[in-house]
Amino acid sequence: MVIFKKPLLITALVLSLVATVSSFANDTTSVLTSAKQAEAAVEEVVATPALSEEAKAELEREEFIQHHLLDSHEFHLFSYGKESGEEKHVGFPLPVIFYDEGFHFFMSSAFHHGESVVESNGKYYKLYHEKIYRTDAAGTLNMDHHNHPENIQPLDLSITKNIFMVLVASALMFFIFVRLAKSYKKNNGVATGVGRFFEPIVLFIRDDIAIPNIGEKHYKKYMSHLLTVFFFIWFLNLFGLTPLGVNVTNNIAITAALAILTYVITTFTANKNYWGHIFWMPGVPAPMKLILAPIELLGTFIKPFSLTVRLYANMLAGHVVLMSIIGMMYTFNNVVGSGLSFVLAFALSILEILVAGLQAYIFTMLTALYFGSANEEHHHEDGHH
Repeated sequence: MVIFKKPLLITALVLSLVATVSSFANDTTSVLTSAKQAEAAVEEVVATPALSEEAKAELEREEFIQHHLLDSHEFHLFSYGKESGEEKHVGFPLPVIFYDEGFHFFMSSAFHHGESVVESNGKYYKLYHEKIYRTDAAGTLNMDHHNHPENIQPLDLSITKNIFMVLVASALMFFIFVRLAKSYKKNNGVATGVGRFFEPIVLFIRDDIAIPNIGEKHYKKYMSHLLTVFFFIWFLNLFGLTPLGVNVTNNIAITAALAILTYVITTFTANKNYWGHIFWMPGVPAPMKLILAPIELLGTFIKPFSLTVRLYANMLAGHVVLMSIIGMMYTFNNVVGSGLSFVLAFALSILEILVAGLQAYIFTMLTALYFGSANEEHHHEDGHH
C-alpha cells in the first residue's frame, strides 16, 4: 500500500508556501481590522469612568474573542491578575525574524507584550497590534486619520503562533506515519500501535477519494499530496478546539497556501486533453470557443479560491459562534443562563469535532476532483460530434 511517495518534498512545499503566504496574513484578512477596532475601543472605553462595568466587560469579551482568532508573535496560554491588579501573562516567546535593510533576529519577549521598544542593528522597532513598525527610541507611532500607523513596516517572516502549530502538526505527522511505514515493513504489511487507528483512514482516502475521482492509472502520484493535506488540515482543526486557543485554519493565508499548492500541482500535471477543453472546447462552434475559452480559464482560478474561502469561512464561523456562546456564560452571570450557555457550548464543541474532520474530507475530495479532471483521458467519440 502506498502511504507517502515523497513525504519530505510534499511537506516541505506545504510548509514553505504556508510560511511565505502567512507573512502577509495580517494584511489579507479582514478579521485583523475588526480586532484592531475592538482593542482600540476597549483601551478607550475602559479608561472612561462614566461607562458601566457591564459595558466594559462586554467590550473586553469582544476584544478577547477577536484576540483568540488572530495570530501572534508569542504563545500565550492564559493570564491571571494579582491582588495588586497587575495582569500576569503565562506563555513562551517565539522567534522574531524580519527584513528591514538586513535581517533581524530576536525573541518576541523583547517586546514585553508590545510595551517596549527593541533596538536591532541600530534601528528601533515596536510591536503594535501584532505588527512590527520601525520607530524611534521613544517608540513614536505616526497615526493617520484612520488611526493606523504610517511608520515603515518591515517584511515580517517571524515564527508566529500559527507557524509554530504548523510545525508541530508536521512533526506529529512525520512521527506517526514514519512509525506506520516501519510497522508495515517489520510486520509484513500489518500495522501496529497507533497505526491501527490511522490505517483505515489512509485506506479510505485511497479507495473512496483518490481512486474513484482520479482513476487507477494516475492516483498513486497524487496520494502523497492528498494524504498530507487531509491529515494536515484535520490535525490543525483539532488543535483549534483545544484550550491552547490556536486557530490556524481560520487564517485565510493558511488556507490560501494550501489551495495555491493544489492549483500548482493541478496545472503542472494536467494533460493536453485538459488544456484542450479549456482553450478549444471540442464539439462547440468556433465563435463560441473564443467566448468560452476565457471563461474556462477563469474557472481554473475560481477553483482554488473556492477551496480557500470554504475552509477559512467554515472554521472562522465555528470559532466565532463557540467563543460568543462561552462569553454568554459571563454575560448572564446566573445559574440558569450560564448553565444553558455551558450546555450549548459543550454541544457545539462536539459538533466542531465532527466539522474538523468533515472540512478536511471536503478539501481533500475537491482536490482529488481537480486532479481527476486534469488527468481525464480523451474520449474518441468527441471527434464524431
